[in-house]
Amino acid sequence: MEKTKITKKGVIPLGIIKFIKEEMDVIKERDPALKSKFEVFLYPSFKAMYKYRIAHWLYNHKRYFLARWISTRAAKKTGIDIHPGARIGKGLFIDHGVGAVIGETCEIGDNVTLYQGVTLGGTGKEKGKRHPTIGNNVMVSAGAKVIGSFKVGDNSRIGAGSVVLKEVPSNCTVVGIPGRVVKINDKKVRPSDTLDQINLPDPIESELCLLKERLKALEEKQNIN
Repeated sequence: MEKTKITKKGVIPLGIIKFIKEEMDVIKERDPALKSKFEVFLYPSFKAMYKYRIAHWLYNHKRYFLARWISTRAAKKTGIDIHPGARIGKGLFIDHGVGAVIGETCEIGDNVTLYQGVTLGGTGKEKGKRHPTIGNNVMVSAGAKVIGSFKVGDNSRIGAGSVVLKEVPSNCTVVGIPGRVVKINDKKVRPSDTLDQINLPDPIESELCLLKERLKALEEKQNIN
C-alpha cells in the first residue's frame, strides 16, 4: 500500500487489495484463535496498520496535522498508538494490541510480532533519533518496554514484562528488569516459531544453579579435608 490518492471522500489507498491479503496471511500465520478469514477485519492490529499506512504516507508528504488526526482516531478505536512518523516494514502483527505504543522515530523491520502493552519509546532526554530500531523476525512479549535509541537485533525475543534499556544483539533472548541478554542460537527463524512467551531462558535461575553447584563442590571438598 505504497500509493494513495486524496479525493473528496478522503484518502484512498491504491494498493488496498494487496495490503488486505498480506495482513490476512500475517494474522492467519500467527494467531491460532482465527477461525475465519473474515475475522481479520475485526482485528485491532489490522485496523491500526491500515490507518498507519495512510497516516505515514501523509506524514512523509508533510501533511502532519492530517496524519496525526488519522493516527489519533485509530488509537482511540484500537488502543494501539502508532506515531505516523514511525517506519514499519512488512508483516508487523500486534496481537490484542491494547496499550501498544510505537514512537515517532521508531524503526521496525519485517515479520515482527508485538503483544499487548508493549512500548517502543524514548527516554525523553534525547533529540533526533529517540526510539528503538527493531530488526527482522523479532518478538516483543506482553508488557515489555524497549526504551531508547538502540537496536534490537534480528531474530531476538523480549520476554514478558522486561524493560530493555540497551542494545540487544541478533539471535538473543532478553528477560528481566533491567533486561538481561541470553544468547540462544545463530539461526534465522520464522515469525511463527518465535511466539512462545513462556519457555524463555532465565539467567537468574542459571546463575543460582551455578552457585548451588559451586557450594556443593566446596562442601564436598571441606568434608574430604
